[in-house]
Amino acid sequence: MRWDVVGLVLGWTIRLIALPLLVVFAYSASIESEGVEYAAKTYITPALLSLVLGQSLVSLARNSDASSRVRDREAFASVALGWIPVVAVGALPYWLGGMFNGPFEMFSGTASVWDGLSGLLYSWFESMSGFTTTGATVIDISTSPVCSAFTVVDDCIGSQSNSLILWRSITQWVGGMGVIMLGLLILSRVLGGGMSLARAELTGPSLSRLGPTLQWTASRLWLIYVVLTVLEFGMLHFLGGLGMFDAVNYSLTTLPSGGFGTSDEGIMGFESARVEVILIVFMLLTCINFSLLHLMLAGRGKEAWKDEELRTYLLILLVAWLAMSFNLYRFGTSEGGLAPMEALRHALFQSISISSTGYSSADFATWPVFSQFILLMLMVVGASAGSTGGGLKVMRIRIAFELAKREVVKIIQPRRVVAIRFNQQIIEERKIWIVLGMLSSWMVLATASILTISFLEPSLELTDVLSISVSLLGNTGPALGAFGPTATWAALSEPSMVIATLLMWLGRLELLTVLVLLHPRTWSGTD
Repeated sequence: MRWDVVGLVLGWTIRLIALPLLVVFAYSASIESEGVEYAAKTYITPALLSLVLGQSLVSLARNSDASSRVRDREAFASVALGWIPVVAVGALPYWLGGMFNGPFEMFSGTASVWDGLSGLLYSWFESMSGFTTTGATVIDISTSPVCSAFTVVDDCIGSQSNSLILWRSITQWVGGMGVIMLGLLILSRVLGGGMSLARAELTGPSLSRLGPTLQWTASRLWLIYVVLTVLEFGMLHFLGGLGMFDAVNYSLTTLPSGGFGTSDEGIMGFESARVEVILIVFMLLTCINFSLLHLMLAGRGKEAWKDEELRTYLLILLVAWLAMSFNLYRFGTSEGGLAPMEALRHALFQSISISSTGYSSADFATWPVFSQFILLMLMVVGASAGSTGGGLKVMRIRIAFELAKREVVKIIQPRRVVAIRFNQQIIEERKIWIVLGMLSSWMVLATASILTISFLEPSLELTDVLSISVSLLGNTGPALGAFGPTATWAALSEPSMVIATLLMWLGRLELLTVLVLLHPRTWSGTD
């Protein structure tokens, strides 16, 4: 392991987090007028920490030959480890800004040391949920002093300072494309082997360049990301009728498939079909491979439509939408069936949202079991590889299905040679077994997490435990039952929250990147 290379990547990554912190500081101190003192203690401290720590790592790496090509082991280690300090720095504004009990509450005597430590854990959970684009929150009257100070609080999230709400949204926006991907614009010139870094963080069996260089590819992907964000903001504000603040935050959390909202009710609070239609369009875009979006924008839509993963994903959505619509029309909720158009509307929104943002147009925890089961399966399947959506990814499931079909054929015709094709190209056996290994690892990890959470939370129902594990590994956000769209995750015990943050991290890095760290050869000095 070449630690100089790892230090250089981590240093650049950590330093980059200072920029959005300074932006939110300026917003808090000037636009929101929350006071320079509040803005400084909340955002300047973590910004300085990220700059000092990042610069220290970069300076140490400069003393050695760190400019040579990044090997896969350094790339995977850098990506896996890089998220930890980023999440830690991102948690400090919540802890210092009073969203949860922090050092200032302890010094003033309004919170005990244990309350302060619990607040640090809540801040870590919120930050991890943000950067991994999970969207699960622990902002609750039982966790936030802002809300617990009042007898009645109708909107705990909406009671927080606007700058902290904006910071939550920005963490998801940055994490959606990937913190390492952000640094590739710089790192591709500083280091060789930038493709290894991208492959370690981005989803899919392979990563192909859209242009002549990796830097060009990274800049083009980020350009698409920014343009779509600005476009959604304009549509939400001018067509959807949302206020400036809501439009900014929901555009920042939609494109990364995040799901953080500005109020406890989230999307349900707007009661607007127009807003839901706009969100449906952009949520669908987030579930499509960004390489295909690039082709569409370049006027090569017919070529993009030939993609087998895209067509498979849209077919899954169509079947799920129609099945849930019929089920909701027949049975609806405990209060009776829904009107046909209302059933179609909510079923369409949730079928797309559950593998993307996790937004909720209705409380699907009250839906019939059949519809909830479909949503659970959509959580597992997820979106397309190379998108910001979560889940196992349609491509991997499709390849696993083709592998199973091939093995059946080989049993019937042992001498027949059957190649697995995807998009008219033969997939290498090595890549097939990598996909199968990732699926197997996911199943093992899901089983382990179900057993662990059920042991730590004996009062939870089976549905709760199952959906929690799937939601965390798929970075979905809302679960079923007690952890549905109208509830927070504050009911989890402290040990369960630690496990939950670990599962979010594993889910965001697609398991393989983290599993590489567990291999002894990763840390050895031999090649």
